[in-house]
Amino acid sequence: MVAGCCNLELTFGVSVHRMWKAAACEDHVMYPKIVPEYFASVELIGDGEAGSTKIFRFTPAAKPLSFVKDHVEVLDHASHTLRYKTIEGGYVGLTLKSITFEYRYEALSDDACAVKIKMEYDTLDDKPVGGEEVEKMKEGTARLLKAVEGYLLANPGACA
Repeated sequence: MVAGCCNLELTFGVSVHRMWKAAACEDHVMYPKIVPEYFASVELIGDGEAGSTKIFRFTPAAKPLSFVKDHVEVLDHASHTLRYKTIEGGYVGLTLKSITFEYRYEALSDDACAVKIKMEYDTLDDKPVGGEEVEKMKEGTARLLKAVEGYLLANPGACA
């Protein structure tokens, strides 16, 4: 097993409040609406707060992934911090033993924010995750959050 970590920082032209609400608090509602070509359905077990589980089922466009089951460990509305662990699906069981994501949303101005993302993982074997695989994870995350931003810009009343 090899432990690894990667970081990503993105900026968006929407308020931290709207981005936080859409991408962290209501992702189970928003993702299938915003990116239906990748998200077939989402099942929420719990109230969405810490301790909840979200099962995201993907369309064939997301192959080789068919679903991820994420456990919300932290959803701190005051600090705009989301931390969750993929407990099943995704790359867990394929190349990873575990992966945890932490998102920190920070206001840059009234209508701009930054999202700082940290991914910590353990591999199944003694090989580190390759640079290409890490880039794919980063690109997928960036594409998804940019799609959320695009939706919020096109729909000024959404998540207001």
